[in-house]
Amino acid sequence: MYQIKNRIYPDFDKTQKSGVCNFLRALVKQNLGLTCSEIMDKFIEDEKYYLELNASRFPFLADFIDERSFLKDTEDYIKECIKYYEYKEKQRPIIEANKEFEKKKRKFLQEVKMSKETPTKKQLYYYDRLCKKYSIEKKDVEELSKLDLRNEIESILNEHSDDYKNVD
Repeated sequence: MYQIKNRIYPDFDKTQKSGVCNFLRALVKQNLGLTCSEIMDKFIEDEKYYLELNASRFPFLADFIDERSFLKDTEDYIKECIKYYEYKEKQRPIIEANKEFEKKKRKFLQEVKMSKETPTKKQLYYYDRLCKKYSIEKKDVEELSKLDLRNEIESILNEHSDDYKNVD
């Protein structure tokens, strides 16, 4: 896509080229179900309409809109955008799988880190309060890691979760 950007619209300045390319890319993304020629017709028709009203985003297109080179460059860019979005859509499952893998990896690394740390004062206090609330005998927490204590608290909460549901 970047190679074609360098090649198209040689008569436009940098800002004009960027504006037209960004607009076309957004137009293609909104109309992925349409063919290249349909998107092209829609773009040309809309731009001619807005140029007649003097309300175009791209007033400089009045000089170029009917030129053969402009139409060819626009068609090439639209084709390239369609290819780009089709490729991106095909890559979606791989990207989603990588995200899920990275999420699991972060969780695992966090648990490894927690298994080597001592429990925080808040964790110890919370565990103490849970034990008192549910009349549970406290375990010796001196040798427990942050992860172990978290799992212990989770097991207490899961075991007594019915108490929360039956309070009605």
